[in-house]
Amino acid sequence: MSTSKTKNKYQIAVIPGDGIGKEVMEATISVLDELDIEFDYVYGEAGDECGEKNGNPLPEETLNIIRDSDACLFGAAGETAADVIVKIRQEMKMYANLRPVKAYPNTNALFDDVDFMIVRENTEGLYIADQEELTEDGAIAKRIITRKAEERIIDYAFNYAKENNKSKVTAVHKANVLKKSDGLFKDVFYEVAEKYPEIETEDFYVDATAMYLITQPQNFEVIVTTNLFGDILSDEGAGLVGGLGLIPSANIGENGALFEPVHGSAPDIAGEGKANPIAMMLSAIMMLRYIGENEQADRFESAILKVLNEGKTLTSDLGGSASTLEVTKVIKDYL
Repeated sequence: MSTSKTKNKYQIAVIPGDGIGKEVMEATISVLDELDIEFDYVYGEAGDECGEKNGNPLPEETLNIIRDSDACLFGAAGETAADVIVKIRQEMKMYANLRPVKAYPNTNALFDDVDFMIVRENTEGLYIADQEELTEDGAIAKRIITRKAEERIIDYAFNYAKENNKSKVTAVHKANVLKKSDGLFKDVFYEVAEKYPEIETEDFYVDATAMYLITQPQNFEVIVTTNLFGDILSDEGAGLVGGLGLIPSANIGENGALFEPVHGSAPDIAGEGKANPIAMMLSAIMMLRYIGENEQADRFESAILKVLNEGKTLTSDLGGSASTLEVTKVIKDYL
């Protein structure tokens, strides 16, 4: 999960996107520039504004920038999110979506001891939009589940657990109703699990998992699931730990990786300097770990933890009154 670039010199594709994406990206880049790493940022356009300007929310030029870079930082897309993020994932074969759910201090987290990773399959399921059909009688959406894709994502989840000292992987599905598609997912899960005898395994139906995330989230370490279920459960996880302003994500593939906050473009507060930059910053920390810069990732994360522990400089979503720039400044001061 690292690149072969010369140490401490990396080309990073930067796509601010729409709304608060621009604000949190600017804040994050300003902190990255304080680290002992040399970055070459190459900016690309994507999203609603790009679509209005160019007639295409995701120009080929932007895809080429991503292809040529060691990693990509993405801010937010508005109404065109499906045309942008989903297409990037598919074009770049970014099959694994990682969404950590971790409780931080002074963040209105429902529990203070939650720390698990959701590993979500990115390339199939109901999110393959070109499989949708609209008829006179209604609409049809085909749910595609393949053995190849599920073996790949489940193996990724077990490898992640092994590399990050996690002792259990939980599969989430609905095999009691979707007997063929999720039945295959469940079967593949236990087939792959045989290669990792040291890791505990369990599986739950997605509706039961939704309940357990509220009643006993401490019991989860790594969750692996299909596209739609992973999307829904990760937003539920955000509610556990204080909101979307604290949830980063990574999209990992064989030939590239994109890192973005889970929150959207938030047009209601865009331009007001109120956006919480921490989810974007945590996404950048995931990027640092991906390129192998673990020491600098620890520095960055430690600075964020000091700000949260202090609890004096927080944005409104965390009960404070600080601006995006004020939070950023304090984080940089702690570096």
